[in-house]
Amino acid sequence: MRVGILGPLRVAGGEIGGARVRALLVRLALDPGRVVTADRLIDDLWPGDSPAHPMAALQSLVSRARREAPGLISSHPAGYLLDVPPGEVDAWAFERLVREGDVRAALALWRGPALADAAGLPFAAGPAARLEELRLTALATRLTADLDRDAAGVVAELEGLVVAYPLREPFHALLVRALAAQGRRGEALALFERIRTALATELGADPGPELRQAHLEALREPRKPRSNLPAQLTSFVGRHEDIERVRGSLAGSRLVTLVGPGGAGKTRLALEVAAGLAVRDGVWLVELASAASVRAAVEGVLKATDLVAALRGTAPLIVLDNCEHLIEEAARVARWLLSEVAGLRVLATSREPLDIPGERLHQVLPLPAGPAAELFTDRAAAARPDLVVTRAEAERICRELDGIPLAIELAAARLRTMPMPVLVEQLGDRLTFRGGRTSEPRHRTLRAVIDWSWNLLSERERELLRGLTVFSGGATYEAVSRVCGGDPDLLSSLVDKSLIAMSGDRYTMLETIRQYAAADLPELRHDHARYYTELAEKAEPHLRTGAQLAWLAVLDAERDNLDAALRRGDDPLRLILPRFLSWIVRGRWREMTEQAAAVLARVGAVAPPGRELAHGLCVALTGGGVSRVVRESDHPAALNAYMLGSGLTTPAEAVELAERAAARLRDHPDVWTRSAALLAAGVTRFEYGAVAGAEDLLEPALAGFRETGDRWGQWASLYWLSLVAENRGDFAAAVALGEEPERLATELSGLETPLGPMTFLLRLGQLKGRAGDREGAARALDRAWAAAERSEDQDMIARVLHGRAELARRGGDPGEAARLLERAMALGVETTAQFGALLRVELARVSGAPVVPLRRALELMAGCSDRTVRAAVLEGVAEHLAPLPATELLGAARALRGIRESADPHVNGLVGRCVRALGADVCQAALERGATLTDPEKYALGWLESG
Repeated sequence: MRVGILGPLRVAGGEIGGARVRALLVRLALDPGRVVTADRLIDDLWPGDSPAHPMAALQSLVSRARREAPGLISSHPAGYLLDVPPGEVDAWAFERLVREGDVRAALALWRGPALADAAGLPFAAGPAARLEELRLTALATRLTADLDRDAAGVVAELEGLVVAYPLREPFHALLVRALAAQGRRGEALALFERIRTALATELGADPGPELRQAHLEALREPRKPRSNLPAQLTSFVGRHEDIERVRGSLAGSRLVTLVGPGGAGKTRLALEVAAGLAVRDGVWLVELASAASVRAAVEGVLKATDLVAALRGTAPLIVLDNCEHLIEEAARVARWLLSEVAGLRVLATSREPLDIPGERLHQVLPLPAGPAAELFTDRAAAARPDLVVTRAEAERICRELDGIPLAIELAAARLRTMPMPVLVEQLGDRLTFRGGRTSEPRHRTLRAVIDWSWNLLSERERELLRGLTVFSGGATYEAVSRVCGGDPDLLSSLVDKSLIAMSGDRYTMLETIRQYAAADLPELRHDHARYYTELAEKAEPHLRTGAQLAWLAVLDAERDNLDAALRRGDDPLRLILPRFLSWIVRGRWREMTEQAAAVLARVGAVAPPGRELAHGLCVALTGGGVSRVVRESDHPAALNAYMLGSGLTTPAEAVELAERAAARLRDHPDVWTRSAALLAAGVTRFEYGAVAGAEDLLEPALAGFRETGDRWGQWASLYWLSLVAENRGDFAAAVALGEEPERLATELSGLETPLGPMTFLLRLGQLKGRAGDREGAARALDRAWAAAERSEDQDMIARVLHGRAELARRGGDPGEAARLLERAMALGVETTAQFGALLRVELARVSGAPVVPLRRALELMAGCSDRTVRAAVLEGVAEHLAPLPATELLGAARALRGIRESADPHVNGLVGRCVRALGADVCQAALERGATLTDPEKYALGWLESG
């Protein structure tokens, strides 16, 4: 709605000030799209008190309105109009919805008294009264519809309305009926007497027909509600949203079918829904599980042989439970009775739809984690009151049991005779879990539940269901067709029978059903492995293009199937090779290494013919060194292995291999291959080499990745270029380069997920703080903190505390910085020497005793290959030394960074201090001496110890 007048004036996209301006818009909104003459507007807006120059006053008012609500008011020679369709004014939409019978949507448009901003102006009185009368009529219509399904709620609402409108008969009539429906006949009759007296006293009138009819109904002896619903022996846990949705469905549809897998709780949900309805002519449960005929079962419950004659003129609810084994007859009987008895409603439960006109389906799915754990905890307490079940234990068990309520109840019952660890061990044998003595045979065990569905399948359906068990995490139709040869009709039948489900474009299966139907199918497993190997090979080239995200999504969806194929296939080396790049792009380094080790354990230490590259990469990733085949390959995974330094004995070897590959592939015809080689060389040069010159490699790599559309390559190039800028102290440039790939990082893995060696938000916060943007730094670090807390990653939490401490120090609060650093160190999670050293350098800056933390920082850097962190530590130590040794350490830091001079204001301040103390020439000589130090950490320790 662009304009709202059912309450205070509301105009989309703007706030309207000035009472007269709001009144103008209200007046025009009463006739949207139609010209209101200037004279009419003047009379309506200034009744009896026209301004000295009325036309000028109106024009001024319109000008103000146009400024505050541009595009709404158009001019006409005769006057002005609100230039919007009537449907975009809430009052007009309200009237249309009431005419169409959708009173709930109509009433939802009201926000307060109609035309509130024109209250007191004569032009608004009539329309406001008419709209209010229409609202009250719509409200009565809605309450009438609600009366059968929620009499208690209707009573509460009507009690307020009869106070607000003491002479409005429809509300009193409804309240009389609602009270009588709840068995409160005395209150209903007393209410009638009160309104009858009030009408006679105030209006000299008698009650109208509607109120008299409600009075007669209240006088009649109420019929006892008829129902054969059984009383429930256990509490109903979860599914409360399902109850409301099913009740809403029954209010609008005469046939609602609850469908879902065996044990999902369809019957219990149907009984809970039915028991909560106020149905005038009774609720009848017809159990079909043991029935031979649907019609005979209905006749037996209703005690009638002529069902149509017995039901005609009534409005009962019949619950047809467990229709699946008599599905054809159930559909015929339901359609026949619904066609013949206008007031009848049917609530059916079945593992497949009845598939007749007018049927509305409600999927009864396995319980989500929260309600499932609540159900398990409740039933476990009943089985063994002294046992304390943690939320984590309950959620784990329910997750293993697919959230199937029957499975959860059977598992909880076993706690009466066994400890929790034993139950957890037995979850793999869930099909044998047994219920109580009085359980129905088909619900006695999970195996019996699925037997019930299995026995209703054709042999072709059973064969396809067995075949589907080779998939993990679902499968597309193409995959099912290629591997199992299943046709669409068979798949649709299994979906209808709730043995498999559709999720997006994938067919999925509960683990419980998979366990039941699983069979030894070596040929299908072979076909499965071949299909997913071909899929990975088809996807891999696209991961280096602008189609990267789409194909990553495909591989993510098939992750479980790809893993299963890798475990079971006859040629795992063929499959693992095209998977390396997707793991690298997604930042799944640990998974890549674990899978490589698993494949090596299967194939052995010797590479099969034709699989030397894949075997060599697995060896390199697991620390076995880099073979000649890997060194000389231009395969994407091999190029990235150089960058990662995987399996290399020394950092120097990593640099050598990457530089050699960049030179060898300099003229390669493929842009991506050239760019990947340049990226690998730039990264290794910065991380393990001379540092200087990394930009010369990274910038052309970035250009190449932009040309191919590879988001990951762009992100990686920008990230390392940002590190290069940070290394030379140009923090503003580092921030710009770091922020540019934010969208790329989000698309690939999310800002809150570590991508390679960095965590985006934390680093961005630190860089912004060093560049002087403390507010931006605080925002980024707040987001990083929220991410760390959600992940419960203690290392990440410690790193964010370190970042916040640095920001606090830079903001002039060393006390807060010290407290944050103490919290970080108390976690005891210094996963790398670099982080431990930087943490202590920061602590020394806010501590009254800097020697101890600085000594430890220097010890941690002994033998460290990370030249930039070594440089940062030496610069930190220099802050606390006399000018001469401080200058020499700053010279050593420059050499490690591969720069002639730093752009970091803090470092330049240290150099300036030394120049002022020593003189320019002495200082320059000291810087040059420092650049030649072979062990600057040992040198720094000596000065530190000497004080």
